[in-house]
Amino acid sequence: MNSQVRIRRSRGAVCGAALILLGLWGGLAPFVGPYFHFGFTPDKAWGYNTGRLYLSAVPGAAAVLGGVAVILTRSRIVGVTGSLLAALGGGWLIVGSGVTTYLLKVTSIRAGVPLSHSGSGLATPAYGYAEQLALFAGIGALIVFAAALACGRVSMLSARDAADAAEAGYYPDD
Repeated sequence: MNSQVRIRRSRGAVCGAALILLGLWGGLAPFVGPYFHFGFTPDKAWGYNTGRLYLSAVPGAAAVLGGVAVILTRSRIVGVTGSLLAALGGGWLIVGSGVTTYLLKVTSIRAGVPLSHSGSGLATPAYGYAEQLALFAGIGALIVFAAALACGRVSMLSARDAADAAEAGYYPDD
């Protein structure tokens, strides 16, 4: 393989680990949130509905798969593709609910409404906004940011990579 396409595995390790953790949070938090009275309806832990599948689990899985690809690859092409997959998952966490409701006019895929929190000390609209940020828009923005960092890290050709490529035995042909 061309030595300019090969990278060290450690190049995307931190960004890939961040993508995996953020993807796990984005995909699983709506399912386990009702244990802590934090989430969207239905107020049932591990309760399945199409909104949780298409608006949380699928984009979270995309971020996790992208993070795994960034961590495990030695190819720039696979690393960039993995980071783009993760960025698409994060973007879908941000805009997925609006796209399905307003553009596609599919009313069966909904995130639900924030759980009511009477007596929590916070006003219900403020708590609902915090839930929206923690489970959709905020985590999606963090995933897009980490994916952009990963894409930049795995796509650049550094002087260290050029020096490694000059060594005959550093990148053995697989």
